[in-house]
Amino acid sequence: MMQTANIISNLKDAGCSDMLIEKFLNLLQIGTQKEQLRLLNEHRSRLLDSIHKNQKKLDCLDYLIFEMKQQN
Repeated sequence: MMQTANIISNLKDAGCSDMLIEKFLNLLQIGTQKEQLRLLNEHRSRLLDSIHKNQKKLDCLDYLIFEMKQQN
């Protein structure tokens, strides 16, 4: 089992809010792994959505760059 300090560090590195970390640690004390996994999966889903949104932005910029280069 990971030590609490390592868990907190990992959650912070993953961009988890203080509130999410607190909820996670409370669930850790109670021993409800199913709920812990639910919290982590929800956060993961939000991160993935953010990646997809940023990918669309990159695609738009790449298209504009491509079009501009084609005009030269």
